[in-house]
Amino acid sequence: MSEFSVVLITASSQEEAQKIGRTMVEERLFACANIISPIQSIFHWEGKINDEKEVLLIAKTKTGLSDEVEKRVKELHSYTVPEILFLPVLRGSKDYLNWVDAETRTVTKQNTDH
Repeated sequence: MSEFSVVLITASSQEEAQKIGRTMVEERLFACANIISPIQSIFHWEGKINDEKEVLLIAKTKTGLSDEVEKRVKELHSYTVPEILFLPVLRGSKDYLNWVDAETRTVTKQNTDH
């Protein structure tokens, strides 16, 4: 398993994405959160096709924090089923990954039981 992940999260608004991103950085669950707005999302939900404007949050974290990240995002998010996707970082700048490591919480044993 990769030690680091990029997390993709869609949000209903710029404000919601900012709230989630800022909170997660303050709580050291993300080293960094980038917000891209607007995006257009086309998806099935409750039996129909939706075409909505959303905001995309792209965050960098340690893979071992994934359970804590998912739990906290669900607490902060307005969606019943928020998108929370962890993409493994296969390779990156050593200096940048050292920074991500330094700016996020230490992974405890319970976070590594995947």
